[in-house]
Amino acid sequence: MPGTLRWGILGPGFISTLQVADLLGSGFAVTAVGSRSVTAARVFADRFGIAKAYGSYSELVDDAEVDVIYVGTPHSHHYEHARLALEAGKHVLLEKAFTVTSEQAAILVDLADRSGLVLLEAMWTRFLPHMVRLREIVAAGEIGEVRTLIADHNQKLPADPKHRLNDPALAGGALLDLGVYPVSFAWDLFGEPTSVLAHAAMTATGVDRQTAIILGYEGGRQALLHTSLDALGPNTATIIGTGGWISVEGVWYSPTSFSVFESSGQVIERFEETVEGRGMQFQAAELERLVEAGSTAGTILPPSESVAIMATLDEIRRQVGLEYPADIMRL
Repeated sequence: MPGTLRWGILGPGFISTLQVADLLGSGFAVTAVGSRSVTAARVFADRFGIAKAYGSYSELVDDAEVDVIYVGTPHSHHYEHARLALEAGKHVLLEKAFTVTSEQAAILVDLADRSGLVLLEAMWTRFLPHMVRLREIVAAGEIGEVRTLIADHNQKLPADPKHRLNDPALAGGALLDLGVYPVSFAWDLFGEPTSVLAHAAMTATGVDRQTAIILGYEGGRQALLHTSLDALGPNTATIIGTGGWISVEGVWYSPTSFSVFESSGQVIERFEETVEGRGMQFQAAELERLVEAGSTAGTILPPSESVAIMATLDEIRRQVGLEYPADIMRL
């Protein structure tokens, strides 16, 4: 799976610990980590046996022995940090949500394309084995014409008003942190929606604590999506077609199993596969594959689609009145 690229980690936070564990567990080369604090970087580096620890992001991206940067900072800083890495000539695996706005996303994608660099959204779910098989089943027409997707991503997360998920200054709320998963799933299944309808309930800090979304498509197809950050849900997904349905078990966006049913209710396929670690190594492998192929865009999640997904999230934010400070929406 791994190639010869040398990875640098920008931001030694929780999501980065998961990504690095899967990188190292699958044999990828992680050579450096950067933080705003050299102490934090050193602690992270020592934990994972990483050789270099930098006390600034600039030092990390300027390291000639780093080929690709994984950006694991809060979404509020994705645009700034990904741009820093791209301008330093590094390929980038950028955590989702890709940015705060589609305008930011478009600038990054254009910069990467002009520079001949890979910029891949770290929507790890797209690259998992069960999602690969789901796309094959749908494309083969095994459940007929697909009409509906029903998916939720509901978690019970910290209620502390100062936590990043509850802080508008860090682009908090359920939508960009959790809702991006089912929205991306709908894009994967149906493409661009023709209509968007959303309703949300807000926290005292002004971010969405739960959001319900209906995406409409040509031919009357629909995606019914829900996300929340203060109540744990089943986190399952169902794809309904004219000839059957697929029931994806919880947690649908991580390595899991699913069953394919024909209209009579008979199971016609059962998918089960063991994945090492959390499964975040597959997105890293895709980035390395693109670099080796000399391509800046793949078919599973091209950068243009990441921009378009952000535009859908923009519209949902507009409809529910989810507002962020101007400084994190800057270009």
